[in-house]
Amino acid sequence: MNISAAAATEAPVDLADALHRCAKGEHEALRLILETEGGRLLGVAHRMLQRRDLAEEAVQDSMVQIWRKAHQFHRGDGSARGWIFAVLRNRCLNILRDGRRLESLSPEDLTAMQDARLSAAGTGLDLLGDRVALKDCLVGLEPQTRRAILLAYVGGFTHGEIAAIQSVPLGTCKSWIRRGLDLLRRCLS
Repeated sequence: MNISAAAATEAPVDLADALHRCAKGEHEALRLILETEGGRLLGVAHRMLQRRDLAEEAVQDSMVQIWRKAHQFHRGDGSARGWIFAVLRNRCLNILRDGRRLESLSPEDLTAMQDARLSAAGTGLDLLGDRVALKDCLVGLEPQTRRAILLAYVGGFTHGEIAAIQSVPLGTCKSWIRRGLDLLRRCLS
């Protein structure tokens, strides 16, 4: 039986508890987080970075950060899964901002990568799979707000890039994202 099949038959993993155990120095808890979320983490990183090698690097770096910063997670601040994926998202954004890694790519490859990020953000609702509540909440947002959130959290674009893509001032873009996230939080709670 492979790991994913074994995990499917076991009780769901309490990621908050695993983070708490990481903060105490329990290596087994980090392994449990990687086994539970590793595939999804790699998928998100690959969609954002469009390169398998960079995606693997991002996941590995994220796991190190999760281990080092697990003590910063507090149950009352949000979900453990959200915290874990925020660590990954930040690492991916740092990689995208680090131009040296991308210098080896031709301009055509960079254009293709940017187009793929836009495409991934455009189909963001399809990527949610069985997360019906989140899909329903996203559909309830204004189209420009939904697109800004998907560009940020699925495509990995910065607020400045999103403002340029949507041809709006930076402040407008930031307001859409902030209000949209607030509406999503209320809708999901």
